[in-house]
Amino acid sequence: MARRGMDATSFKSRFLPCHRKLFQVAFRFMGNTQDAEDMVQEAYLKLWDKRDQLDDVLNAEAYGVAILKNLCYDTLRRTRLEEADHPPEELNLRADTDMVADMERRDEVSQVKRLIDQLPRQQRLVMTLRDVNDHSFEEIEQATGLNAVNIRSLLSRARKKIREQFNAIYKCVE
Repeated sequence: MARRGMDATSFKSRFLPCHRKLFQVAFRFMGNTQDAEDMVQEAYLKLWDKRDQLDDVLNAEAYGVAILKNLCYDTLRRTRLEEADHPPEELNLRADTDMVADMERRDEVSQVKRLIDQLPRQQRLVMTLRDVNDHSFEEIEQATGLNAVNIRSLLSRARKKIREQFNAIYKCVE
């Protein structure tokens, strides 16, 4: 026997409470209230169209967010393609420059993480707790059993070593 799918009452009780989260996600993607609301409405329509498959969904909010993100990606991609049809003199090259700078920053962050992983154990631990996880010196003292003087010394040596290695790597690249 074929399944009938979710009725309107069940749909509303499972997916309408997700509206706030869906709107927040859409707003981050679209950048304004009107477009975000439009995206949320499209997501609800798409979910409603799939209502016969929703009984197996364990997390309605996560599923709704996934549908919404795909809709936002599609809309933004379509918008970019439409903008690409304009003559070159109308294009805004700032976006490409920002993208390259963003990629360079990500590469640098990745490189710093690799350098931190190569530090001696205590330096790595202290640097990770302080500079990556933003713990206070008191929290680091409690977690490691080290005193503040030792922590500052380890942190100073770790930072110096990372700075030297990072500069050596990027000096060779230039």
